[in-house]
Amino acid sequence: MRAIVVGGGIAGATAALALRHIGIDVTVYEAYEDPAGDVGSFVSLASNGLRSLDTLGCLAQVQDAGVDIPRQRMWSAGGHLLADVPRGRRSTEALHSVTLLRGRLVAVLRQAATDAGARIVTGHHLVGVTEAQEGVTAEFANGERVTADLLVAADGIWSTVRGLLDTAAPRPEYAGLYAVSGVATMDGVDPGVFNLTFARNGAFIHLAAGDGQVWWQAQIADPTQPDRTGISEAQWLSRTAERYQQEAVPSAVIAATTRLHPTVLFHAVDPVPTWHSDRVVLIGDAAHPVGAGQGASMAIEDALVLAAALHAEPTLSAALTAYDAERRPRIVKLLDTAEDNRGAKKAGPVKRRVQALVMRMFVPLFHEKATAWLYSYEPGKLGTR
Repeated sequence: MRAIVVGGGIAGATAALALRHIGIDVTVYEAYEDPAGDVGSFVSLASNGLRSLDTLGCLAQVQDAGVDIPRQRMWSAGGHLLADVPRGRRSTEALHSVTLLRGRLVAVLRQAATDAGARIVTGHHLVGVTEAQEGVTAEFANGERVTADLLVAADGIWSTVRGLLDTAAPRPEYAGLYAVSGVATMDGVDPGVFNLTFARNGAFIHLAAGDGQVWWQAQIADPTQPDRTGISEAQWLSRTAERYQQEAVPSAVIAATTRLHPTVLFHAVDPVPTWHSDRVVLIGDAAHPVGAGQGASMAIEDALVLAAALHAEPTLSAALTAYDAERRPRIVKLLDTAEDNRGAKKAGPVKRRVQALVMRMFVPLFHEKATAWLYSYEPGKLGTR
């Protein structure tokens, strides 16, 4: 079997690696010349995503590229500790969450995929997909046409393939949050801790990244989508500092900043009803942008479940149906969690105080039980054809 993967980011590179594990001939077509690049800032992988990487044989490389984060501390706007819980895992789980720069994760996954025999072709922007009984053809802006048995759409939240598969598919909408991220140089931040402050103007995240560096991200609540054109780094930093000037720790981290990452907007997509046809399938953010710190892990799980279905089922159509049936209930449940998370970060003063009280009382007691379904998931193993 031959497969085309559209998109060379986290989902696409992992899909290529997983498909190579079951003997499928894979070529990845990526629109940008450098699909890793300086896009976003850091990303976290929970234990469920890491177990999938272990199955695919690249767990150690990802761990080496990132920071081990066993704990998460949640803080109120006033600097009071609300909860101290395991980060992205059950307390009995020896596999700790890993946080790393998105570009480094993509680079590791692309290297693993190419080592496994996948081809990655950059600078190819998809403009059309045609399905026929004998195969599926991808058409690119440069005029190139490529035919295969299967097309895996891993082209992200702004997926072209999603709209080609279903012209009525929902489109991304601004979610009322944007993120300014950076690197600070300072002492006094405990290693191995993911700090999340529910601040007055949105959430603030920071963690020690080693060598005196602190990675941070301000997730700023704003109902109006900001215009990012013509805004210098100094202006973004000044605006962010003003937003968090009432919070002592976030303010200190921002003041110690040495560089910024590009500002990004958060978008949400209504549930996507159509994930596949007979020869085309959506994975990752193309199918279900989930957020909640699980976007990368869900994309990795998708790739593994898709490969397992292709290995186990007698026909391509049956495999894509099985993939959908396996993944959709889990994603639907997680989408509810993601919406709750966005709401908590956009809360006003009264709601924020109520949330802090509830979290202080209930998170230490019920966090593990409430998240067990998320972190204990086992997507299965892969054989080799």
